[in-house]
Amino acid sequence: MHIVRASQRDIPVIHQLAHQIWWPTYSAILSEEQISFMLKNMYSPDALGEQIKNGSQFILVKNEGTDVAFAGYSIEAKVLKIHKIYILPSEQGKGTGRKLIEYLDNIARECGISKLQLNVNRANPALSFYQKVGFKIVKTVDIPYFEFVLNDYVMRKEV
Repeated sequence: MHIVRASQRDIPVIHQLAHQIWWPTYSAILSEEQISFMLKNMYSPDALGEQIKNGSQFILVKNEGTDVAFAGYSIEAKVLKIHKIYILPSEQGKGTGRKLIEYLDNIARECGISKLQLNVNRANPALSFYQKVGFKIVKTVDIPYFEFVLNDYVMRKEV
């Protein structure tokens, strides 16, 4: 398993991974309409390009040369905010998520930051994973997002 920093040239890979991951991850907890909307609004090549231009950074996980996961983050007010962290269903439970979090911990330390933060849908099974790797729920939020509402927990982890 190898983690690399992504760039504009990796946008097609991130776009493809998002489509492969979102449907099996969210089909039990979000409507088809919302999944389609979120993929178009947040993971189209143009949207990903804008995110990179606006300061988001992405990393890719490669396993034997195949892209299997990605994360997107930014640094805001002394907090490393994880905006996206997604792993192919076939790779879940193999330590990929833990390695991604460790990699992000190291980036935070290098930047002199002591906290990681992310939002997770309250019904997402990944909630227990985040708790196992040290994240704690600090707030429950309902975020209006176009015609949808994101029902999330805000979670933080000390580095």
